[in-house]
Amino acid sequence: MSADPLNAPGDGLPEFLSWDELQRLPDDIAAEIELWDRRVIWNRRGPVEHQRFARRMCNALEVGARQAMRGDGPDGEQRCWQVEVETNVFFTPDKSSFLTPDFLIRRCLPRGADTYASDVVLAGEVLSGSDTPKRRDWKTSRYADGGIPWYWEVELDSHETWDITAVRAYELVTVPDSGLAVKPLHPAYYIAVGKWEPAGLGIVFPEPFSLDISWDDLAF
Repeated sequence: MSADPLNAPGDGLPEFLSWDELQRLPDDIAAEIELWDRRVIWNRRGPVEHQRFARRMCNALEVGARQAMRGDGPDGEQRCWQVEVETNVFFTPDKSSFLTPDFLIRRCLPRGADTYASDVVLAGEVLSGSDTPKRRDWKTSRYADGGIPWYWEVELDSHETWDITAVRAYELVTVPDSGLAVKPLHPAYYIAVGKWEPAGLGIVFPEPFSLDISWDDLAF
Protein backbone atom coordinates (compact mmCIF):
# COMPACT_ATOMS: atom_id res chain seq x y z
CA MET A 1 0.00 0.00 0.00
CA SER A 2 12.09 0.72 -1.48
CA ALA A 3 10.57 -2.03 -3.34
CA ASP A 4 11.52 -4.83 -0.95
CA PRO A 5 8.61 -4.35 1.51
CA LEU A 6 6.16 -3.74 -1.32
CA ASN A 7 7.07 -5.91 -4.26
CA ALA A 8 5.49 -9.35 -4.66
CA PRO A 9 7.86 -11.62 -6.58
CA GLY A 10 6.53 -14.66 -8.35
CA ASP A 11 3.41 -13.04 -9.79
CA GLY A 12 4.49 -13.68 -13.38
CA LEU A 13 5.10 -10.01 -14.23
CA PRO A 14 8.39 -8.26 -14.97
CA GLU A 15 9.95 -6.29 -12.13
CA PHE A 16 9.68 -3.06 -14.11
CA LEU A 17 6.90 -1.68 -16.33
CA SER A 18 6.26 1.59 -18.12
CA TRP A 19 2.89 3.28 -17.80
CA ASP A 20 2.02 2.25 -21.36
CA GLU A 21 2.93 -1.37 -20.63
CA LEU A 22 0.82 -1.29 -17.47
CA GLN A 23 -2.17 -0.09 -19.47
CA ARG A 24 -1.96 -3.16 -21.69
CA LEU A 25 -2.42 -5.53 -18.74
CA PRO A 26 -5.89 -6.91 -17.89
CA ASP A 27 -7.85 -4.35 -15.88
CA ASP A 28 -8.16 -6.55 -12.79
CA ILE A 29 -4.37 -6.93 -12.59
CA ALA A 30 -3.49 -3.34 -13.49
CA ALA A 31 -5.87 -2.07 -10.80
CA GLU A 32 -3.72 -3.72 -8.11
CA ILE A 33 -0.39 -2.28 -9.26
CA GLU A 34 1.36 0.98 -8.49
CA LEU A 35 4.68 2.02 -10.03
CA TRP A 36 7.72 3.68 -8.50
CA ASP A 37 10.59 4.48 -10.86
CA ARG A 38 8.88 1.90 -13.11
CA ARG A 39 9.21 -0.80 -10.44
CA VAL A 40 6.03 -2.86 -9.95
CA ILE A 41 4.50 -2.27 -6.51
CA TRP A 42 1.58 -4.51 -5.60
CA ASN A 43 -1.28 -2.64 -3.96
CA ARG A 44 -3.60 -5.52 -3.13
CA ARG A 45 -7.21 -4.55 -2.49
CA GLY A 46 -8.25 -5.14 1.12
CA PRO A 47 -11.48 -6.71 2.37
CA VAL A 48 -14.82 -5.10 1.67
CA GLU A 49 -14.60 -3.15 4.93
CA HIS A 50 -11.51 -1.40 3.59
CA GLN A 51 -13.39 0.00 0.60
CA ARG A 52 -16.42 0.77 2.76
CA PHE A 53 -14.55 3.10 5.10
CA ALA A 54 -12.59 4.69 2.26
CA ARG A 55 -15.89 5.53 0.61
CA ARG A 56 -17.42 6.87 3.82
CA MET A 57 -14.43 9.04 4.59
CA CYS A 58 -14.53 10.34 1.02
CA ASN A 59 -18.23 11.19 1.37
CA ALA A 60 -17.65 12.96 4.70
CA LEU A 61 -14.78 15.02 3.30
CA GLU A 62 -16.89 15.97 0.30
CA VAL A 63 -19.52 17.50 2.58
CA GLY A 64 -16.86 19.80 3.99
CA ALA A 65 -15.52 20.57 0.52
CA ARG A 66 -18.96 21.61 -0.73
CA GLN A 67 -19.47 23.86 2.27
CA ALA A 68 -16.09 25.47 1.64
CA MET A 69 -16.94 26.01 -2.02
CA ARG A 70 -20.17 27.74 -1.01
CA GLY A 71 -18.17 30.08 1.18
CA ASP A 72 -19.63 28.53 4.34
CA GLY A 73 -16.21 28.20 5.95
CA PRO A 74 -15.09 30.49 8.78
CA ASP A 75 -13.11 32.74 6.45
CA GLY A 76 -15.90 32.96 3.88
CA GLU A 77 -13.38 32.31 1.11
CA GLN A 78 -14.61 30.39 -1.91
CA ARG A 79 -12.23 27.84 -3.41
CA CYS A 80 -12.63 24.77 -5.58
CA TRP A 81 -11.97 21.25 -4.27
CA GLN A 82 -12.60 17.75 -5.53
CA VAL A 83 -12.70 14.68 -3.28
CA GLU A 84 -11.93 11.34 -4.92
CA VAL A 85 -11.53 7.69 -3.95
CA GLU A 86 -8.77 5.34 -5.24
CA THR A 87 -7.35 7.80 -7.78
CA ASN A 88 -3.87 7.50 -9.26
CA VAL A 89 -1.52 10.30 -8.18
CA PHE A 90 1.43 10.77 -10.54
CA PHE A 91 4.80 11.99 -9.29
CA THR A 92 6.60 12.18 -12.64
CA PRO A 93 5.57 13.54 -16.06
CA ASP A 94 6.08 10.15 -17.73
CA LYS A 95 3.85 8.46 -15.11
CA SER A 96 6.65 6.06 -14.16
CA SER A 97 5.93 6.77 -10.48
CA PHE A 98 2.41 6.83 -9.12
CA LEU A 99 0.54 5.80 -5.98
CA THR A 100 -3.17 5.25 -5.45
CA PRO A 101 -4.32 6.59 -2.08
CA ASP A 102 -7.63 5.31 -0.75
CA PHE A 103 -9.03 8.85 -0.70
CA LEU A 104 -7.75 12.31 -1.57
CA ILE A 105 -8.62 15.97 -1.84
CA ARG A 106 -7.29 17.84 -4.84
CA ARG A 107 -7.67 21.26 -6.37
CA CYS A 108 -10.34 21.26 -9.06
CA LEU A 109 -9.19 19.85 -12.39
CA PRO A 110 -10.93 19.60 -15.76
CA ARG A 111 -12.92 16.44 -16.39
CA GLY A 112 -10.63 13.57 -17.42
CA ALA A 113 -7.42 15.33 -16.32
CA ASP A 114 -4.68 13.27 -14.67
CA THR A 115 -3.91 13.95 -11.01
CA TYR A 116 -0.34 14.90 -10.10
CA ALA A 117 1.10 15.28 -6.63
CA SER A 118 1.16 19.06 -7.06
CA ASP A 119 -2.65 18.98 -7.46
CA VAL A 120 -3.26 17.07 -4.21
CA VAL A 121 -3.72 18.79 -0.85
CA LEU A 122 -4.61 15.69 1.21
CA ALA A 123 -3.91 12.00 0.66
CA GLY A 124 -5.36 9.32 2.91
CA GLU A 125 -5.03 5.61 3.51
CA VAL A 126 -7.30 3.09 5.23
CA LEU A 127 -4.95 0.79 7.13
CA SER A 128 -5.52 -2.91 7.56
CA GLY A 129 -3.49 -6.05 8.16
CA SER A 130 -1.24 -5.82 5.08
CA ASP A 131 -0.06 -2.30 5.98
CA THR A 132 3.09 -3.08 7.93
CA PRO A 133 5.01 -0.22 9.60
CA LYS A 134 7.73 -0.53 6.93
CA ARG A 135 5.13 -0.30 4.16
CA ARG A 136 3.43 2.69 5.79
CA ASP A 137 6.72 4.52 6.26
CA TRP A 138 7.72 3.95 2.64
CA LYS A 139 4.46 5.26 1.29
CA THR A 140 4.17 8.30 3.55
CA SER A 141 7.75 9.26 2.64
CA ARG A 142 6.75 9.26 -1.03
CA TYR A 143 3.74 11.51 -0.31
CA ALA A 144 5.96 13.86 1.70
CA ASP A 145 8.64 13.99 -0.99
CA GLY A 146 5.86 14.86 -3.44
CA GLY A 147 4.93 17.90 -1.34
CA ILE A 148 1.38 16.84 -0.43
CA PRO A 149 0.51 19.11 2.54
CA TRP A 150 -1.72 16.75 4.53
CA TYR A 151 -1.80 13.00 5.09
CA TRP A 152 -4.54 11.08 6.94
CA GLU A 153 -4.72 7.50 8.18
CA VAL A 154 -7.88 5.58 9.05
CA GLU A 155 -7.00 2.64 11.29
CA LEU A 156 -9.28 -0.41 11.36
CA ASP A 157 -9.61 -3.19 13.91
CA SER A 158 -8.66 -5.96 11.50
CA HIS A 159 -8.84 -8.71 14.14
CA GLU A 160 -12.43 -8.46 15.39
CA THR A 161 -15.06 -5.94 14.33
CA TRP A 162 -13.37 -4.19 11.36
CA ASP A 163 -14.65 -0.91 12.82
CA ILE A 164 -12.56 2.27 12.87
CA THR A 165 -10.28 2.43 15.90
CA ALA A 166 -8.64 5.80 15.14
CA VAL A 167 -8.21 8.54 12.55
CA ARG A 168 -4.89 10.41 12.47
CA ALA A 169 -3.92 13.62 10.66
CA TYR A 170 -0.37 14.61 9.69
CA GLU A 171 1.00 17.92 8.41
CA LEU A 172 3.95 18.29 6.06
CA VAL A 173 6.99 20.13 7.42
CA THR A 174 10.28 20.86 5.67
CA VAL A 175 13.84 20.94 6.98
CA PRO A 176 15.62 24.27 6.36
CA ASP A 177 18.53 24.00 3.92
CA SER A 178 20.91 26.14 5.92
CA GLY A 179 22.87 25.18 9.03
CA LEU A 180 23.06 21.44 8.33
CA ALA A 181 26.37 19.64 7.97
CA VAL A 182 24.75 16.78 6.06
CA LYS A 183 21.86 16.98 3.62
CA PRO A 184 18.79 15.22 5.09
CA LEU A 185 17.62 12.03 3.41
CA HIS A 186 14.05 13.36 3.35
CA PRO A 187 13.90 17.17 3.55
CA ALA A 188 10.12 16.98 3.99
CA TYR A 189 8.27 14.76 6.44
CA TYR A 190 4.95 14.50 8.27
CA ILE A 191 4.28 15.25 11.91
CA ALA A 192 1.15 14.12 13.77
CA VAL A 193 -1.25 17.00 14.39
CA GLY A 194 -4.52 15.22 15.16
CA LYS A 195 -5.88 11.95 16.47
CA TRP A 196 -9.51 10.98 16.99
CA GLU A 197 -11.07 7.84 18.44
CA PRO A 198 -14.71 6.72 18.36
CA ALA A 199 -15.13 7.42 22.09
CA GLY A 200 -14.63 11.12 21.33
CA LEU A 201 -17.00 13.73 19.92
CA GLY A 202 -15.95 13.48 16.28
CA ILE A 203 -13.33 14.80 13.89
CA VAL A 204 -12.88 18.58 13.88
CA PHE A 205 -10.01 19.97 11.83
CA PRO A 206 -9.35 23.31 10.07
CA GLU A 207 -7.39 22.17 7.02
CA PRO A 208 -7.45 22.12 4.05
CA PHE A 209 -10.88 23.59 4.87
CA SER A 210 -13.10 23.46 7.92
CA LEU A 211 -14.06 19.85 8.69
CA ASP A 212 -16.57 18.59 11.24
CA ILE A 213 -17.16 14.85 10.83
CA SER A 214 -19.30 12.89 13.28
CA TRP A 215 -18.66 9.21 13.97
CA ASP A 216 -22.16 8.53 12.71
CA ASP A 217 -20.97 9.70 9.27
CA LEU A 218 -18.37 6.91 9.30
CA ALA A 219 -20.24 4.14 11.11
CA PHE A 220 -21.80 1.16 9.36
